[in-house]
Amino acid sequence: MDLDFSDNFIVKGKFSIGDAKTEFKSNLEKEEGEQMLRKEKIKLRKLQERLYADSGKSLLVVLQAMDAAGKDSLIEHVFGGVNPQGCEVHSFKTPSSKEYSHDFLWRHYLALPEKGKIGIFNRSHYESVLVCKVHPEYNLNEKVWDSVSDFDDKFWEERYESIRNFEKHLSENGTTVIKIFLHISKEEQKKRFLDRIDEQDKNWKFSMGDLPERALWDEYMKAYERAINETSKDHAPWFVIPGDDKWFARVAAIQIIIDALEGMKLKFPKLSEEDQKGLAEARKQLENE
Repeated sequence: MDLDFSDNFIVKGKFSIGDAKTEFKSNLEKEEGEQMLRKEKIKLRKLQERLYADSGKSLLVVLQAMDAAGKDSLIEHVFGGVNPQGCEVHSFKTPSSKEYSHDFLWRHYLALPEKGKIGIFNRSHYESVLVCKVHPEYNLNEKVWDSVSDFDDKFWEERYESIRNFEKHLSENGTTVIKIFLHISKEEQKKRFLDRIDEQDKNWKFSMGDLPERALWDEYMKAYERAINETSKDHAPWFVIPGDDKWFARVAAIQIIIDALEGMKLKFPKLSEEDQKGLAEARKQLENE
């Protein structure tokens, strides 16, 4: 690709969500972008095969966004061509009673990709500093604290530190971590909500609970800005992708993912001299049948 979306959207230094664009202006048209996506999907499948064969590393893709930003459809269109045996998607909903009986990272450890695989977190451990930052009373379900007043600056600093340590540990043990925030405008979310109401085959996607959360838009933007600033590191960077055009977000995301895989310097296993002799012998046996 001529456009380098990894460099365009990676967060380095101080991040301001108010300055981040929800649309990307360029000469790239939708039809051209969709053609690019088809070509990149072939490249992604080949890289996934190499990741599986290498078997010493893994890739974790974290997707975060406001409601209706297109996370599900991005997963479908970007990863639709990979071998499902080497790719796992985990969508994290409200924690269960069992999950609440452990620390907030426990369920995410259980879902991490094995070596040789790609793992996708559709929402993630970041919900603990996003939705739980906007609704601090949710933290009381962990049964560690007595009151919402316990969730002071020190509490949140420790949460960010836990996340940074978690991701640093992963990166030091063979898992490349990339985090993507699909950034849509409030107007675009409104449009997509109305589409879900007006189009019968999309009615099931709409939840009345979406509207109270939408009313807290500014609070969520503050929570995202803080979380991204606290946790975008070289070993686990954030990429803020303009999300108002779904086709563009998919093209940008797949390039970021491909760049991450190429940066892992993956190799097919090299057979020993003894194993190569074994292959030659196997060929002879098969040809002589």
